Amino acid sequence: MKKYDLIVVGGGLSGVASAVSAAREGLKVLLVERSGCLGGAMSNNLVYPFVFFYAFDEKAKKRIYFSEGIFTEMREKAAEYEQPASDMHFKPEGFKVALDKMVQDAGVDVLFHTTMIGVEIDGNKIKSVKVALKNGITDIKADYFIDASGDGDLFYFAGCEYVLGRENDGLCQPMTTCFRLSGVDLDLYQKDLPMLQKRYKELRESGNIKNPRENILTMMGLGQGILHLNTTRVIKLNPTDPFELSKAEMTGRAQVFEMVRFLKENSKAFEQCTVISIANEIGVRESRKLKGMHVLTAEELVKCTNFEDAIARGNYNIDIHNPSGTGTYIYYFKNGESYTIPYRSLVAKEYVNLLVAGRCISATHEAQAAIRVMPICACMGQAAGTAVAVAVKSGADTHTVSIEKVREILKKNNANI
Repeated sequence: MKKYDLIVVGGGLSGVASAVSAAREGLKVLLVERSGCLGGAMSNNLVYPFVFFYAFDEKAKKRIYFSEGIFTEMREKAAEYEQPASDMHFKPEGFKVALDKMVQDAGVDVLFHTTMIGVEIDGNKIKSVKVALKNGITDIKADYFIDASGDGDLFYFAGCEYVLGRENDGLCQPMTTCFRLSGVDLDLYQKDLPMLQKRYKELRESGNIKNPRENILTMMGLGQGILHLNTTRVIKLNPTDPFELSKAEMTGRAQVFEMVRFLKENSKAFEQCTVISIANEIGVRESRKLKGMHVLTAEELVKCTNFEDAIARGNYNIDIHNPSGTGTYIYYFKNGESYTIPYRSLVAKEYVNLLVAGRCISATHEAQAAIRVMPICACMGQAAGTAVAVAVKSGADTHTVSIEKVREILKKNNANI
């Protein structure tokens, strides 16, 4: 198999953004994805919708977007296939095709149904990744690598320093199996929701509902009579342990039908409803996090820090689902406030040709709870791919690349930094 300038592991929004951004700068890029489509959390885990990535300017009566650049392009391309209800909403099936088109137009090679199972190291460089394909196992070489796997699989196999979950006990934010119902009377549901929340709490506190989540969380915007539910909660299991992850998958699906039974028994809005989809894979909020050149902290986010090497901007709240049970802590940013993410939080200390993008960058448990969301992940991916392109063209590496040049190209491509 041919050698590449860059191999990106993981085909979520951060991986697609990394691959497309690098390929557009002239690099030969391979994108490796273990499932059969692009989109990551939105495709495999049914994560929906996009959380806030903008503020509202009261004087100008318009929105100010913080997560822009390639993320805006993704949304616009997806709208060509299926028009969403708003900026926050999206139609996942059209989005998958839009991402296909973006990687194809950029000239990215894509390997679906391909799992990375190892790496080859030479000093302070990664030389190749070992992957399991449908027709066997092979090594693929590249000059640079981006870990956009979500769980930090590449940097884990490479032996980089990392943290699992929160620092004091290793527990990760809960996992969630998202699902969707059709045939729901949405108007009646909204009227019944206060009653349902009260009844749900009563049954959970009496032990008749096993799901430890404190309330019912639902979203609309997918179509007439369709309700999206992000309301299961699987706690105290390790997303990177295959046995515990397998247990989490089964626990999540059991909670789905516990919730469906509850809704049918307590509201006429659900009399005719049908479960139309359960996520192929349980959603993971947090697992491994790199300990990179800079560990991003919640204090830096709360201060709305503008780093000199900023490569992405966000305004999503610090949103921590209790790793050990009931309750959710949220620190709300004020309208118009935003924070930045430094390039150094994408940089692995151990290797000069490895960057990390997405929810597994170098950040504390609390900071990761804000920057883990899809809009910000896409922007981090754009930055990682751009940085590799600058390094290749200038003869630098991930430790010595010109951040000024990276930021210049990002701004030219409409990133808000």
